[in-house]
Amino acid sequence: MAKAKASLNPTVDAPVNKTSKPNKPMSPAQQALLKLGLRRDIDLALHLPLRYEDETRITLLSQAREGESVQIEGEVTRCEIAYGGRRQLQVTVDDGSDTCLLRFFSFYPSQQKAMAVGTRLRARGELKGGFMGWTMMHPHCKAAGGELPNALTPVYPTVAQLPQPYLRKAVTTGLSRADLGDFWPPEIGMPMGLKPAWGLKASLTFLHHPTPDVSLAQLEDHSHPAWQRLKAEELLAQQLSQLKSRQARDQLRAPTLPLQSQGLQAQLLKALPFQLTHAQTRVCDEIAQDLAKPVPMHRLLQGDVGSGKTVVAALSACACMDAGYQCALMAPTEILADQHFRKLVGWLEPLGIRVAWLTGSQKKKERAEMLGLIESGQAGLVVGTHAVIQDQVQFKNLALAIIDEQHRFGVAQRLALRNKSAGLEPHLLMMTATPIPRTLAMSYYADLDVSTIDELPPGRSPIVTKVVHEGRRHEVIERIQAQIAQGRQVYWVCPLIEESEALDLTNATATHAELSEALQHVTQANGQPALVGLLHSRMPVAEKKAVMSLFSQGQMSVLVSTTVIEVGVDVPNASLMVIEHAERFGLSQLHQLRGRVGRGAAASACVLLYSTGDAPRLGETARERLKAMAETNDGFEIARRDLDIRGPGEFLGARQSGDALLRFADLATDTHLLAWAREAAPVMLARYPHLAEMQVNRWLGAKSEFLKA
Repeated sequence: MAKAKASLNPTVDAPVNKTSKPNKPMSPAQQALLKLGLRRDIDLALHLPLRYEDETRITLLSQAREGESVQIEGEVTRCEIAYGGRRQLQVTVDDGSDTCLLRFFSFYPSQQKAMAVGTRLRARGELKGGFMGWTMMHPHCKAAGGELPNALTPVYPTVAQLPQPYLRKAVTTGLSRADLGDFWPPEIGMPMGLKPAWGLKASLTFLHHPTPDVSLAQLEDHSHPAWQRLKAEELLAQQLSQLKSRQARDQLRAPTLPLQSQGLQAQLLKALPFQLTHAQTRVCDEIAQDLAKPVPMHRLLQGDVGSGKTVVAALSACACMDAGYQCALMAPTEILADQHFRKLVGWLEPLGIRVAWLTGSQKKKERAEMLGLIESGQAGLVVGTHAVIQDQVQFKNLALAIIDEQHRFGVAQRLALRNKSAGLEPHLLMMTATPIPRTLAMSYYADLDVSTIDELPPGRSPIVTKVVHEGRRHEVIERIQAQIAQGRQVYWVCPLIEESEALDLTNATATHAELSEALQHVTQANGQPALVGLLHSRMPVAEKKAVMSLFSQGQMSVLVSTTVIEVGVDVPNASLMVIEHAERFGLSQLHQLRGRVGRGAAASACVLLYSTGDAPRLGETARERLKAMAETNDGFEIARRDLDIRGPGEFLGARQSGDALLRFADLATDTHLLAWAREAAPVMLARYPHLAEMQVNRWLGAKSEFLKA
């Protein structure tokens, strides 16, 4: 029996017999279990059904209704292959009250033999009624006989090479062997409405094999008490993991970086050509308080597009360098890193600070020079892309790591930057222009301190957003001509670089050619002819820099680009953004792109050009995204709607390496369970640390390591 169980769960530890033969290669089904992440008995126990099939009753055809999924039992009166139109196997079953035609377009000779005339069959599927009577398309069939099951049959999420019978058996084995004891101590109580009878074992057993009298609606909408128990367990584990992560970090030691009254930060503030907003001043104070402590800061700085996060990063870097340490700023794209570098050089070099620059496209000589400056400590600030975390980059004394657009980096990349500090742990400041909705801040980001810049600098013009059908493209081009004549600049964003057979989308290259022709006789306000540029990720770095330089300096009127300009590009004279095939973009991405305009005093607009293709209308999700963009410029409201549309897994992106920590709980509907877990976790961790550890291991396993980043 032990051997059979091991075959269902190939990763369960077993005693090693040194005299036995080497293990056989895993079967395709065993490999498929691993692909699904089903490594432990508890993983199998927590692999819950997608839906259920009712094999507990036989329905007479005379009592059935069209569209029902039912199980019938009867005798085969006809079984033959028909060739009219498409080859198919047709089997007629008589249950004594009526007949039903079973039709199979894909079948094997063995199936035909198993359904020979005179055989009694059980067939389960959706009934369709028509002129010729009842029919079922590709029903599930088996020989009649034996007792009917007393529970619904689970249908599990699966992959190729893993048939449902094998998976059901594996899950049943895992469920019987897993430790499903309840770890909740009495002190933490129960969530409102949940009774003690629904423990973890009772809940999982029920959800894998529910009785036929259960409300399918309660199972499908996850409102059944068994589902509520699982969600509460999962949220408790997540909150415990966040608390454990915070406590572990509080045990680490970081350099103390006290703010000096007449230091670099004060000098930079005096030199800046603008005043900080109240919100910027507030978050600078919050960061300064963290940096002065001997424990590592772990703070998320969130602010809408254009709210002024870069200057906050520069002021934080000043506090670090004042104390004699180095700071690193890592950005996801070379365009964004280059823009940060130019700004920071302009602000800091007059104060005597050497800023180093690192990217993957650097020439060998320049790179070697930069590496030397970093290792010697002459470079107080290092700005770059992923190149900053490569092995050959050696810091003298890194004390502050700043990561811009943190959701663009994976966990391993963020940990690699933190590990660049020898000895003491560096302080970590992560920045995002995608505001975090409250429920996410309470759950996925509960281990972080969050600072929010909730006001824009004065003088920013509001952006008017218009949703326009592709059929009015010529009107948009006329609007561009008017903008150029007034001395303004325009972005035109396309989703693809080249033609794609899969997606019928206008590409950036074709659009560039189209606009170049349409605007060839248009002149700028200074009398110069309008210049249309092209920018995409496959261009050589030098060419990209040249294009961006022309646009930034106002010599280029229109920039046709892919989404490489999504974050960080700052051209105050650009007042019109056109996003082609806007229905293909995500909501937060649309909001980021829109934020490239409205950075000056001129009235700005964003045109969302959409196409329905061959469909009569847009899909529901795309329509909701475009509606949200037209209705609000508020990044926090955009983030809330984006969470509603996409769910937390997609919203978080790479924060958890594409692996969302919540599988069952829904932050939109389970806020009462989240509130309970937030109160219960500190009590459990303080009084029952062993039980807390077991709870986290059961639900998260190695995933809790993600919280370190």
